[in-house]
Formats: sequence, structure tokens, C-alpha cells
Amino acid sequence: MAEIQRLLTEEDAAELRRARDLLENPGLAARLVDRLGAPIEQGLQRLPQKWHREIARISEQALGKATEAALFTLDDAPFRKPSPRWHQAAVAASGAVGGFFGLSALAVELPISTTIILRSIIDIARSQGEIISSPATKAACLEVFALGSTRQDTDDAAETGYYAARVALSGLVSEVGRAGASGAGSSSSTALLALLRKVAERFGVAVTDKALAQLVPALGAIGGATINSIFITHFQDMATGHFLIRKLERKYGRTLIAEAYQALS
Repeated sequence: MAEIQRLLTEEDAAELRRARDLLENPGLAARLVDRLGAPIEQGLQRLPQKWHREIARISEQALGKATEAALFTLDDAPFRKPSPRWHQAAVAASGAVGGFFGLSALAVELPISTTIILRSIIDIARSQGEIISSPATKAACLEVFALGSTRQDTDDAAETGYYAARVALSGLVSEVGRAGASGAGSSSSTALLALLRKVAERFGVAVTDKALAQLVPALGAIGGATINSIFITHFQDMATGHFLIRKLERKYGRTLIAEAYQALS
């Protein structure tokens, strides 16, 4: 690590460490249990099997609606300071409504909260110098939902590490970038749809954790707001780490940053 470290400025090395700390932190389920305690652990066993299929469907629809609503509504302004707390407040409000009505409201509430979270991810990407009108950046924003949806406390770390997760999506992310850059509308849409479906598979894991938490009747509206606050903060952390890494990769190259990242393990 020492040799690689010398190739980075002190500031960049600090940003790399910060990114890794964010990206390798406990997953969403662990954060929910930590904040909400024993009732969540009990709820983790209560989701009917049929709901797993339904959550997968709802997750994909939510991502699709969020993409339509959020990706094209922010101006390009690289390095503009993000507004994470505004987005947290908005998601908490939608969670309060969802918490009041329980799990049955997920299909209505999730597209709203997912759109707000995606807007926050785009906002964070922009703050790290990304050109958000770029198809590659749009794909990288969607990628965050997959990066932040693995259960790090149960899965093999070799399979769920940050770079391993990116490799699993790299072909689809690259295809979205190429199709968008070529201006071919149909191929761009096809590539984006394929990426959305793949991301939705992983995002459904996080949505399941969120839905399990919402099964606890005692939590109610206040619990719904808290759950959504944890939900968005988790993805904001993943986005901050991801776009810090991408900024460093633009400066030093992906190979060097990947090696430096792994050396911090």
C-alpha cells in the first residue's frame, strides 16, 4: 500500500479512505436493526413468500418510474454542493404515509421515495464533478441502487465487495453509455431497460429489508419516517463513496484506484 499511497496526494488518499469506509459499512438490514431494535429482528421472519415476488415487481416498476422522473430534472452544474438533508426530509415524509398504511402502501410509496433517492444520488454525483446529462453518469447513478443492496453481514465478502459488484454490472453500464453516446434511441432504451432489470434484482433485497421493517405494527407513521430516513441515508452514503471513487479513477485510472482500495482492506 505504501508504494501506491505515494502516487496519491494526501487529500486524495484521505478521500479514498473515506469512500471505502462508506462503501464497506454495514448493510441496510443491520442499520435497521441497530436503529429500531428487537421488533425488526422479529419482523425479519414474517414476510410471506409470495411477497418476495411482489416486491421484485414493485422494485423494478419503482426504478423505472424514478428514472423517468428524476434523471432529466436536474441541471448540469459540476461540483455544486449537494442537498442531502432536503432529500432526507422528503423521503421521511413519504415514509410516514407508508408507515401509517403499512406494507399494503409499498406499491404507492416506493416509487415516490425511490425517485427522491435517485434525485439525491444525482445531486451527489454532480457534486463530485460528474456531467449528469452523460448516459454513462446516468447509468452510474442507477448502479448505486445495486451497490447498496447487498447483505454484507451474510454474503461472502469476495462476492459483495464494491469492485466485485461493479464488475457484475460493468457490461450493462458500459452498454448504456455507448448506446446513449451513439444517439441511437431504441438501442439506448433497450440497454437502459436491461440495466434497470439487473439493478432491480439487487434493489429488491434492500426493499425487502424495508418492507420487513414496515411489518412491525407498533412502529406506525413515525417508524415509517425513520425507516425511510435510514433507507435514503444508506444510499446517500453509497453514492458519496461511489462518486468519490469515480472522481479518483478519472484522475489516476481505475486500475490504480482499485489496487489502492483493495490494499486498504
